[in-house]
Amino acid sequence: MRDIARNNPCPVALQPAEPLWKRVPTRDHDGHPLSDFMMLVPGLGAKTRPEFAHTVESLHRVLEQYRHAVVFADLNPRLNVLWVTIRPIPGMCLELATAIKLAVPEALLVAQRVGDP
Repeated sequence: MRDIARNNPCPVALQPAEPLWKRVPTRDHDGHPLSDFMMLVPGLGAKTRPEFAHTVESLHRVLEQYRHAVVFADLNPRLNVLWVTIRPIPGMCLELATAIKLAVPEALLVAQRVGDP
């Protein structure tokens, strides 16, 4: 995940970002396809530094708990988006998205709508 300030107390690395499509892994080391999902975090970029740091720390804790499944994560505060790439473990997308939602209640899973309107 990216951080927006050098002196931010969050345990997150600062890196200038290439486009997401260039950075997101699509296959694991053995060539198996990976899964991914996106969550919106409304108002993320407008949070104060302490609020932002708290949100990042909350996300980091959840992602650490699921490090066996998480391959890549990117937090974009300008777009209010969290992108997560995981190993294709049955049910993991919903389990991890639920854990993120519990830690960051404003986070919303972006998904296709299934069925009639």
